[in-house]
Amino acid sequence: MDSVAKQAGSKTAEELITSAKVLVIDDDYYMRKVIRSLLLAVGIKDVHEASNGIDGLETIPAINPDVVILDWEMPNMTGGEFMRFVRSPGGFACPDVPVIMLTGHVERERVVAAIRLGVNEFLCKPVSAKSLQQRILSIRANPRPMVRIGNYYGPEPRKVVSNGRQLADPLEPVWV
Repeated sequence: MDSVAKQAGSKTAEELITSAKVLVIDDDYYMRKVIRSLLLAVGIKDVHEASNGIDGLETIPAINPDVVILDWEMPNMTGGEFMRFVRSPGGFACPDVPVIMLTGHVERERVVAAIRLGVNEFLCKPVSAKSLQQRILSIRANPRPMVRIGNYYGPEPRKVVSNGRQLADPLEPVWV
């Protein structure tokens, strides 16, 4: 964690975690409570909750969170629909807010769809406190610049490399 903290400037890894303001958007009351408990366990005290995507969209400009933790499968507005709203510069007040998709739906198509919608990180349920802490620290210590590539607006895509060669652009259409 120390090398990550050094890259973040003067703040230590502990300060990056303890100063984080997190919004949890999940329709399941008990899941929100579990995530809150995990965040408190790693030192994050400023935790807000929204029980659906519409409330989440209203909460983001009001509290300006450092990170949003978002469920995929919710009634009325899915995580995918939520991301389309959020990643609309000019249409949404905070299109650059970092988002961690946290879901039990980890099929390849969902992960690829989430990336194409502009999520910063993807985690599957059940999640550990350590995994949440690492992803939040990564987002806060090493934020990826936001870019517009065609219809995509979101964090700059990572280069995908396998056996020393670059794989297809993660934003190119993939037929699954």
